[in-house]
Formats: sequence, C-alpha cells, structure tokens
Amino acid sequence: MLTEVETHNLHKPLKDFFGFNGFKGTQEAIINNILNKQDTFVIMPTGGGKSLCYQLPAIMSEGTAIIVSPLIALMKNQVDAIRVFGKENSIAHFLNSSLNKAEIATVKNDVLSGKTKLLYVAPETLNKEDNVAFFSEFKISFFAIDEAHCISEWGHDFRPEYRRLRPIIEKLGSVPVMALTATATPKVQQDIQKNLGMQDAKLFKSSFNRDNLYYEVRAKKDVIKEIVKYAKQNAGKSGIVYCLSRKKVEEVAQALIVNGVKAAPYHAGLDAKERAKTQDGFLMEDIDVIVATIAFGMGIDKPDVRFVIHHDIPKSLEGYYQETGRAGRDGGEGNCVTFYSYDDIMKLEKFMKDKPVNEQEIGKQMLSETASFAETSSCRRKFILHYFGEEFNEVKCNEMCDNCRHPKQKFEAQDDLLLAIKAVKETKEKHKVKDIINLLMGNLTATGKSYKHNELKTWGEGVDHDKDDKFWNAVLRQALVYGYFSKDIENYGIVKITDKGKAFFKSPESIKFTHDNDFSNAESDIDDEHIASKGGGADEVLYTMLKDLTKKIAKQTNLPPYVIFQETSLEEMAIQYPLNMEEMTKITGVGAGKAAKYGKAFLEIIKKYVEDNDIERPIDFVIKSVVNKSGLKVFIIQNIDRKISLEDMAKNKNLKMNDLLTEIETIVTSGTKVNINYYIDQVIDEDKKDDIYECLRESETDDIQSVLKELGEDEYSEEEVRLMRIKFISEFGN
Repeated sequence: MLTEVETHNLHKPLKDFFGFNGFKGTQEAIINNILNKQDTFVIMPTGGGKSLCYQLPAIMSEGTAIIVSPLIALMKNQVDAIRVFGKENSIAHFLNSSLNKAEIATVKNDVLSGKTKLLYVAPETLNKEDNVAFFSEFKISFFAIDEAHCISEWGHDFRPEYRRLRPIIEKLGSVPVMALTATATPKVQQDIQKNLGMQDAKLFKSSFNRDNLYYEVRAKKDVIKEIVKYAKQNAGKSGIVYCLSRKKVEEVAQALIVNGVKAAPYHAGLDAKERAKTQDGFLMEDIDVIVATIAFGMGIDKPDVRFVIHHDIPKSLEGYYQETGRAGRDGGEGNCVTFYSYDDIMKLEKFMKDKPVNEQEIGKQMLSETASFAETSSCRRKFILHYFGEEFNEVKCNEMCDNCRHPKQKFEAQDDLLLAIKAVKETKEKHKVKDIINLLMGNLTATGKSYKHNELKTWGEGVDHDKDDKFWNAVLRQALVYGYFSKDIENYGIVKITDKGKAFFKSPESIKFTHDNDFSNAESDIDDEHIASKGGGADEVLYTMLKDLTKKIAKQTNLPPYVIFQETSLEEMAIQYPLNMEEMTKITGVGAGKAAKYGKAFLEIIKKYVEDNDIERPIDFVIKSVVNKSGLKVFIIQNIDRKISLEDMAKNKNLKMNDLLTEIETIVTSGTKVNINYYIDQVIDEDKKDDIYECLRESETDDIQSVLKELGEDEYSEEEVRLMRIKFISEFGN
C-alpha cells in the first residue's frame, strides 16, 4: 500500500502540471493503484476524467507509458492537449500510419532519449513486429488500453486487433496494464478482463448517471425540418447531429447551412485535411453544429456541447450512451434528442444479413435493447443505467427524461407479471424475451415447436391483452428493469428469474407498469424536398378568412380563386403567419410578383389576426429546402423565351413531360409569367383552346379532373388542359 504521505503527494504534480486543485471521483485511487504497479480496470462515463488517470501517472513514472487508442484523430487531440501543459512537445507523441519516415524517426529518438512520457499507438501499430522490437528498447512504465470495450464482440465498436494485445504485452515483460472504457455492460466488462488477462485487476467503476443530460425520443417524422428548427431555436450553442450514412450527413448539413446555421459535415469520405479543419472549426467555435457519422467525437474534449441529436437510432445502447455523453461534459445543459422509427431497426437488421451468424445474433440482441430503450415509457435514465448493471431510483431522474417529464398513466400489472414469471419458470429459464412473448401469445415458432411450448399451461394465456406483442414487450421489459428478471451474462438474452422475482411469485403484490410509447406512425423515409411545406394543422379560422378574401379578389378581377392563390398556399399562410413581404415570398407558390400583386391585403388580415389572438408564430418560420431548383427554373424560362419545344427541354434534362409541366406550373403559380403560346399553337386545335380557356375561367377550382369532367374526358387530354391552365394563370394571375 502507498503511504499517506505518498498519496498526499499526488496533489502537487496535479497542481504543478495540470493546474488542478483536486481530483474527481475515483481518480486519485486509480492513479495510486497503477503507480503501485497493479493492473487497473477503469469504467468511467464520458466527461468523468479518464484521460487524467493515465496522464498523471505517466508523467510521474520512470520510462514511457504506451497508450493504445483506436482512432488517429483521438491520438492527435490527446497529444495536442498534453503538450499544452508541458514545456516541450517531446513529452507526448503518437506513432501511427499518418506519419512519414522523418516524423517516425523523430518520435523514436525522443522516446529512446527518455524525453517522451506518453506514446499513443493504434492497436495495428502495436501488432507490427518491427514496432514490438522498438518497444523492447526502452523502459515501459505501463500500458493503458483506452476504449477497452473494442476488445469485446458485445461492445459497440469491436476491433479484432484488440484481441491480440495481451500476447504482445506479455512479450514485453511484466508491465502493469490499465484498461479504460466509458461504456461496459456486465457482459462486456467480463470480456475485457478475460481477453486482457485482467481477472485480478482492481475494478474502479463510477456511476454511469449523468444527471445534467436530458433524454428524449421523438417519432421520426419531418425529421430534417425538426433538426433545423431545433438548431435555430438553440442558435449559437454547440451541437452534434449523428446520422448513420454519409449521404444523410451531407443532406442534413446542407439543410442547416441553407437555413443560416453554422454547420459542417464530418465523415470518413472527406479527406483528412477537411476533417481536421472541421474539427478545429468546431473546437474554435467557428462552427456551431457538426453533422457526423459515429466517427466524430471520440476524444474530442469540448466541454460545452449543448445538444446531441440522433437523426437515426444508433446500433447499440453503448453507442447511444457514448455519443450522448459528449453533451454537457462541463456539467451544464446537455440535451439528447433521438428520432426513432422501428423501420430503422429493420433496416439495420437487413444490413447484417451478410455477416457471420454469430455476429448477426449479437447485432440483433443489441438492436433489440436499443428498440426497447426507444419504445419504453418508463424512466429512460433508469433503463439505461440498468443496462449497464447499475440500480437507480427513477425519482432521482428529476424529470430529466421525456417519460418522467410527461409520465404515462400506469396500470395494475400484478397478474401480468405473475403470468410472465410462470412462463419463464415453465420453460426452465432457457429462453429469450421474444420466445416468452410468443409462448404467452400462442404463436408457434420453430423454437416453440422444438421445445413443445404449445403443450405448456401458459401457452396462449396472454393473448387476450393484445393482437400484437406490444403489451408483453412492455411487461417483460419493465420486469427486467425493476429486477424481477435478469439476463444471463454467458448466454446473452436468456431470461432468468431473480430472487426478487421468486419472492414475488411466492407472495404477489401490487405493481404498476406503463404501456410502451407508440411510434407506429413514425415515418422513416421523409420526402425532404418538401420540408418547407406544412409543419402542422392550419389555423382553420384564419384559413377561412384568407379563403374568403381570395374569393372576394377573384370576383373583383373576374378570375377563378385558384389563380389568386392556391389552397396549399393559403394553408401554409394559416400555419406560418407571414407578417411581411419577405416572409410572404417564402410561402410555397408565392413568388415576388404574386406577393407584390396580391400580398398586401392578405398580410393585413394575418397581422390583425395574430395581434387580436396573441398568436405565437412558429420560430423556424419556413425551413428552406436543400434542393436547389433555381438552376432548372432558369433553364426552363430561358428555353421558353427561345421557343424551344417542351419535348426537347424534357429530353435535355432527362425529365418526363409530366414532370416538366409540374415545374412550369410551379413557376407560374409563384407569380412568374411565361409564354408557351408557340408550343400550344402546335399541339392544340384552336376550337379546343377556346373551350378549355372558357372552362378554366368559369371554374372555381383548378383541379384537372374536374375540368376534364366538365369538358368531356374522351375529347380532351390531361396534358392539353394543363398546358392551357399554365397559359391562363400566367396571363391573368401574374
């Protein structure tokens, strides 16, 4: 054991080198343990101060500490951070594939001369024979294996190279090892200790609870619009948006940028210089929001990230916890918003189909836990802490998750829990949650057939509750979280009855559960081209007033109402409440010309209505669409001026005639005049033109089918009516 004097002496180097007056949590005990040459296992959440646990003892020890780290960006960030405190850059180096021969020579010289106290290496670097030979040339104070969960197939970021670390460490002699991770379920914890040969290591496990983080899951609907709205509401604050694909990263980043948010994309498809520039811009606060794949954020020591948004549900709860953990590391505000649709879970499962069966099974189990977290209506904090093997009283959540802030009504679940325990007991605690649910619902699967579940007493006993499995999913999920069941660590997913469950079975008592959240109406594939359209129900009173005004102007000008403003434009006005000409021109179907011609009277009504009714307008007003169609619009107008045939235009832009007409309709309904008489004269008879024109003038609607019905569908085509409607609106409405 270290003496009291030696323990006390840690404070001087802490103050002298890092400028800190004291340690956080278990840091001091961890450092003492590694200085005492003992293997040390550290499980500490993001923001808990893991880095200091190996940085300070490395500086205090004779020799060089080898820090194994999975990401090059992480290494550079850590080395830059430690060099700030030291007088010489040689105090810390990294050795990886990003260095050229001259840089590698400098690193090796500094290490061999004893100047370097911390050497960061990738696991791949450590596996190379020439590097192993180099490591044997100098004194190693200890090994620190950062992101140690990478060693486990049950971890969210499995790296096979981590499995080869122990034999290499043993080759280099008797050196103490420190393993560190921010996420470890009991299963992953067991894997780390087993694979690193650290069964006797002293474990330091901090609480996973981050009480300043607010957890919220929203249905995946109008998701890009919602992200833009959220970023604009939190203007000037740092945030990270995570997406699963590079394509979606670019799409979301562009949507933010065109709507005035200082944002940038970050993914592996960008070159290293661009990624480094983006990372630095975020740290220097030239960029407020980073839109990234999961590659971003590991080791990024930015304490004031105020929100983390998941455009897509992560593949595992470990990934979710680590990514959300990048918010509020300074103890301040940290909002974690996730958009969820079960369709995303099914997509992720499909991506696994080409992987080995074992990997598929592990991946599906992880996805199942993630879906459970998203769909639960019980305390999210309690759920995630239970997943990491930590007990938590949901009262302490302090309404820092959406389910505690907006609790659902609970139901008496005594009989249901009792039936679930009977089912687990009857199947001899050898099955997973889905098998127990199928038994209770009377669904005969291949597993149920082989174990003759249909011959058991509990077969189909739970079918009265629900036609699908949502009810029993909720019951079994909460039974696990509240400790009536547990999942076997060795056979991940197998449900066991705990002592608490056995006691309940002997002496049942009242227990209240909640039904799961329903995300069945969430949309997984949003048409992001139309994110500027309706964001909610129109104000019916205002809509009626605007409709009446349209009819009034229509009578005064002897034009159909739709020529003034189409119903979709009126609906959007009754949602967004535009108060000036600039805002009016952002309404779909209202160009500058149409706004100037008719907008004033509509703005007057809207202004008065907003004032009289104390209306709170949508903060995001209109989310601009990322899709830039101005180029196509200019092309069409220029080609019409040149009297180019519409067929040639469509062919040039690889459009169908139907789509080209839609584009021209959008141009004219927004208030821009076009003259397509040259084309109409070629394709429509004079008599037909007059008939269609007269019908459009007398009609109160611009609905094509109504006009065709009036004219007689056998004699007139839809294309002819559309062409004449374009001419009519352009001449009279604009």
